[in-house]
Formats: sequence, C-alpha cells, structure tokens
Amino acid sequence: MTTADTTPPLRIGLLGTGPWARNTQAPALAAHPGVELSGVWGRRAEAADALAAAHGTRAYTGEEGIDALLQASDAVAFALPPDVQAPLAVRAAEAGCHLLMDKPVATTVAGARAVAEAAEKASVASVVFCTLRFAPETSAWIAEQASVDGWFTARAQWLGSLYAAGSDSEYADSPWRREKGGLWDVGPHALSVLIPVLGDVEHLTAAAGPADTTHLILRHTSGASSTVTLGLSAPPGAAGVEIELRGERGTASIPGWAGAETAFRGAVDALAEAVRTGVPHPCDARFGLHLTELLAAAEEQAQAAG
Repeated sequence: MTTADTTPPLRIGLLGTGPWARNTQAPALAAHPGVELSGVWGRRAEAADALAAAHGTRAYTGEEGIDALLQASDAVAFALPPDVQAPLAVRAAEAGCHLLMDKPVATTVAGARAVAEAAEKASVASVVFCTLRFAPETSAWIAEQASVDGWFTARAQWLGSLYAAGSDSEYADSPWRREKGGLWDVGPHALSVLIPVLGDVEHLTAAAGPADTTHLILRHTSGASSTVTLGLSAPPGAAGVEIELRGERGTASIPGWAGAETAFRGAVDALAEAVRTGVPHPCDARFGLHLTELLAAAEEQAQAAG
C-alpha cells in the first residue's frame, strides 16, 4: 500500500492580467496539481475579475490588493513589464513570498540587483522564466550539450515579426517591448542557453542592425565564441529561432519545443523544488541580475556605435 502525498499545495498568486497572464501563466498555475492559484491581481478591476473567474480564484486590485494577495500566497508569479515587476518582486520577497519572475527581471542593473539582494536577504526561492531552460525538450538538450567538452563556436538567431507590417499579435501592444526591442525581450532566452553550455561571457561586443535588431559577439570562459542576432521586427518570412553549436564532435541544433504553457509548468516545478530543498535553481534572481548586466552593456555599446 502506498502512502498518500500529504504535501500541501504551493499557494501561488499571479500579478498581472495581460496576454501573457491570460494565455500562459494563469492556465498553467490553475491546472498544476501541486499548486493552488491563490488569486489574481490587476490594475484594472474588470480584468482581474474576469481572469480570476475564469480560473476559480479571487481577484485583487489596488495597492491594498497587492498586500492582501501576498498575505494569501506562499509565492507569486509575475506577468508585468520588467520595471514594474522588479519593485514588486522586492516587496514580495520582503513579505516572505518566493518569486517566479518573467525575463528580464528588470531593464536596469540597479533594479535587478535590488531583486536579487531582497531575495537573498529574505531567504526566498526564485526562478526567472527563460522559456528554453524549462521546456522539457530544450532543457534536456541544454543539459546534454553542457556535459560535452570541445565546443568551438555557436550561432544563435532569434527573430520575431512582432512589429513587422501586418502583424496582429496582441503582444505588440506592450510599450516596454516596443521601447527596448528584441535585445531585452528575446536576448535572455538566447543567453540562458549559451551560458550553461559555453560558460559565462567574459567579453561582449554589440552593434545595432535594421529596425530593433541587435547583433552580439560573445567570448565565453570555455574559450568558445558565439554570435547572436536578436530582433522583433523581421519580415514574417525571415522570422524564426535557431541555435547551433559547433565543436569537436560536430554540430548540434536545439530542438523545437511544445509551447510556453508547458515550459511554464516546468518553471513552477523548479520553484517548488527550490522551496522544498533550499537549493537555488541555476536560473534564479542572481542569474537574472547577470542577464540584465550583460544586456545593459550590450545596449550601451549598440547605442554608442549607432
């Protein structure tokens, strides 16, 4: 006879009601067997009410609503612009809540550092949702390639057509994405793959391309180099994601993955494991800070060169 699992569900509140919250985070949290979706907070009461009702939980709004949701939660997930997310993550950590953040943690080094320091001071677990680190297909591929020596170079290209003529994506309405471009939106994804495989970045060169495109040349601590192209304004026919490694054993290309909701469930699992064991996940707030440092340096270089 097996003993029933009596572990209480992890109560996770959701801050944000936009497309990312509606399409990915709320469905993943509500369906997760180890999670209780403890509530949804939004700036607009009608949006919070609708999303909460769709997933059988309570809606919160206003400043007092943030405090109430934090009190009702063991952890919070964020579906907010990065520079709104960062101070609220500090506030959540100070309230004793574990953190499930979106990338980038912030678009300023100071903002990301405040989050990392608050999480460390409060001894709360944290995970930054870089999709490819948590999708089952790609996370397994990353681990496999990281176990292999002899990589010589890599090429990563992540081009979206969010701002191409004729695009009708609801994510195009995001002011921070339009302002910061592909470097900040999809750059964390590419870096979160390259760093665990090739080692940390010890030298970075950046240059601006057409529209919001940014090109990076990276030298890694393993001795390997990589090139990265990032953008959200490519023509639809040019859009796509490719990450290829080349080394002593030949080439390896990242596989496709099922989608963001499945990957987000993996991030929830990672946070729950970090909470249970006290062992930080590699893609935590400290890693999120490092990504922000690299992206800020790249942005400064690209702007100066442009």
